[in-house]
Amino acid sequence: MSKKNLAFRPNEFVVYPAHGVGKIVSIEEQEVVGIKMELFVISFEKDKMTLRVPTHKAVEVGMRSLSSPEVVSRAMTTLKGKAKVKRAMWSRRAQEYEQKINSGDLIAIAEVVRDLHRTDDQREQSYSERQLYEAALERLTREIAAVAGSDEDSAQKEIGEVLMARAA
Repeated sequence: MSKKNLAFRPNEFVVYPAHGVGKIVSIEEQEVVGIKMELFVISFEKDKMTLRVPTHKAVEVGMRSLSSPEVVSRAMTTLKGKAKVKRAMWSRRAQEYEQKINSGDLIAIAEVVRDLHRTDDQREQSYSERQLYEAALERLTREIAAVAGSDEDSAQKEIGEVLMARAA
C-alpha cells in the first residue's frame, strides 16, 4: 500500500468518533502476528492519549477530516435553535446523547450542546446531564477551533455568545 493513496496525512487534524479532534503525528509500520500493518499514529494532546489506527480501517471506523466551514456554520445555526427535549426516560435520552457525541458528527454534537445547555435561571442540571453537556461542548469547541485555526478559548467564547443570545 503506497502512502500516496491515503486520505489522511501527518500533521493533519482528524476527527475520530469516540475521541474527537486529534492530530496525525506519523504513519508507522508495525508487524502484528506476522502481518505488516500500516498505522496512523494519532495524538490527542488534551487527553494525553495516542491512538494507532490501521490505515486501511480509518474510514471504516469513522475517522474523518475536519468539518468544512459550511458544516461549522450549520452547527452554530443548530445551537441557535430551540432545545428539543424528548419526553423519554432520562436513561434513554442519555444513551441517545452519548451516541450523538460519539458519532463524530458535528451537527449531532451541536444538538446535544443545544439541548442540554442551561442558563443560570433554569433548573439545575443533574451530574450526568452536566457530564454529557461538557463532553459535547468540548468536542464542539475543539473542532471549531481546529477548523478556524484559532485557540479553544476564542471558539468557546463564540459558542457561549451564541448560546447566551439564544437564551435572551
